[in-house]
Amino acid sequence: MGTFEDLVAEGAAVPLEGWDFSWFAGRATEERPPWGYASLIASRLAAVESALDLQTGGGEVTASAPVKPPLLAATESWPPNALVAARNLPGALVVQAPDSGPLPFHSSMFDLVISRHPVVTPWAEIARVLKPGGTYFSQQIGAGTNRELTDFMMGPQPVSDARSTERARAGAVAAGLEVLRLESVALRVAFFDVGAVVHFLRKVLWTVPGFTVEAYRDRLLDLHEHIQEHGEFVSTSTRFLIEARRP
Repeated sequence: MGTFEDLVAEGAAVPLEGWDFSWFAGRATEERPPWGYASLIASRLAAVESALDLQTGGGEVTASAPVKPPLLAATESWPPNALVAARNLPGALVVQAPDSGPLPFHSSMFDLVISRHPVVTPWAEIARVLKPGGTYFSQQIGAGTNRELTDFMMGPQPVSDARSTERARAGAVAAGLEVLRLESVALRVAFFDVGAVVHFLRKVLWTVPGFTVEAYRDRLLDLHEHIQEHGEFVSTSTRFLIEARRP
């Protein structure tokens, strides 16, 4: 295990492109949701003629599906990620588009719209681009995710309901969609060195908004000492799965 300064410098130097978390192997763990999102997506992609992956990141989850539909499109708002997605999804139409919409696609164009951990969910646009009978299938970050880490770094923070399952259901219904499935789960997260925390906070921006190493160096040192004493820092992530259909 390196020194505090070495670990922080290492975490601050890791590239942020893509949505691949393999760098954390041996340095942090996160319990996975029981439903197996990637497998569920793979089965759905194999059964449709057209699909759209919203806020794809680097396209990693969709790229892992062994069978893809004849028409596959993906959106990503961050230019470096869009380049990674284009490499990971050869043959797909990968476009840069704002997370909140509008989506640069015709109405009633897709049998399936998917999204893993969207920043926002543009419900009205999703309903517009879905064909009648088409479905939206998404794994999302739930309310209060990793609040232990947020509170350690920032002090106690109120938990917004912006990412609650209730808000998700209301958004889908308001857009004219029928919610078929909605379930949530709490998952154990453990960080084994402060470098992993630094990289996580740089990558998952909503955990500590405005995070920089310089602004939070004192709290990072306290967290480093906590890990030295206890062997890990434990937090709790929340995830929910939602499936909604356009009538």
